[in-house]
Amino acid sequence: MTNLPALTVQNLQMHFTAREGVVKAVEDVSFSVAPGQILGLVGESGSGKSMTAYSIMGLMDEGGNNSGKIVAGKILLKDQDLRGLSPEAMRRIRGNRIAMIFQDPMMTLNPVLRIDTQMMEAVLAHQDVSKATARAMARDALLRVGIASPDERLLAYPHQFSGGMRQRVAIAIALLNKPDLIICDEPTTALDVTIQGQILYEMQKLCRESGTALIWITHDLSVIAGLADAVCVMYAGKIVESGSVQEVLEQPQHPYTHGLIASSPSRNLPGRPLRQIPGMTPSLLNLPSGCAFRTRCERATAVCENTPSLSINGERTLRCFHPISAAMGLTHE
Repeated sequence: MTNLPALTVQNLQMHFTAREGVVKAVEDVSFSVAPGQILGLVGESGSGKSMTAYSIMGLMDEGGNNSGKIVAGKILLKDQDLRGLSPEAMRRIRGNRIAMIFQDPMMTLNPVLRIDTQMMEAVLAHQDVSKATARAMARDALLRVGIASPDERLLAYPHQFSGGMRQRVAIAIALLNKPDLIICDEPTTALDVTIQGQILYEMQKLCRESGTALIWITHDLSVIAGLADAVCVMYAGKIVESGSVQEVLEQPQHPYTHGLIASSPSRNLPGRPLRQIPGMTPSLLNLPSGCAFRTRCERATAVCENTPSLSINGERTLRCFHPISAAMGLTHE
């Protein structure tokens, strides 16, 4: 039995080359996910969450005017560095040992093919089994994500499913080959709250039962609070704070994390204006010197014009010159 993390990302840097200059989409990002663990990757739009996921999956477009490229760091799946693999080797790993679930299930599903065709192809591409076995695996996967009448559903086309059902099918496809890691890029954002809750429960249960590691990308801290074991908070391409969900959400140390939690509607009194973080996320083409959050931070001083180093205290990490003390942690209202 190995004690290796399912995934280890070390000092990852991923840059885009655009006409206007170099976009540092991911800068010095490090984290690990253990088998069966759920890691939340949280931040505003443009913070680098999805680009981190695409880097892990090897899905950057390396041609054209907006080419993305990993310029430094390691991405270890167990003990295998994915950066050293050929495109063909990565294709064998994607959908097999690593799977990704997108916000829009139609990025996964082909609208002109029946569900059984798509699911069986996902199995046969990576496993040497008969079509009958592949079909049985597809049927079982639909049952695991709570889809009733799986034999009937296998004969349907994607347009015959609701949005929530399509997302369940996409999750079932991701689970087919029992991957070491699943990356979910805000897959429940467009769904109603009831369906969202069901899918979150099912994903949590499936990870615990199968030992699959899960990275859940979202801007919604309330989702992470009830789903994840650990959380990394990203801002302007960097992880600014990480640790266990309980520690980070109950005693945030970075002003940005504190601001995200405080701006949650559940933290605001009825009838009062919603609290918010002032300003906008800076352009990754023109980041301020030093701490990228300093132009929006009420705790910023002259020292914040320097780049804060990453401090590590057990499982907690932090990039900040003026951390919020535990005594100032948020209280429930």
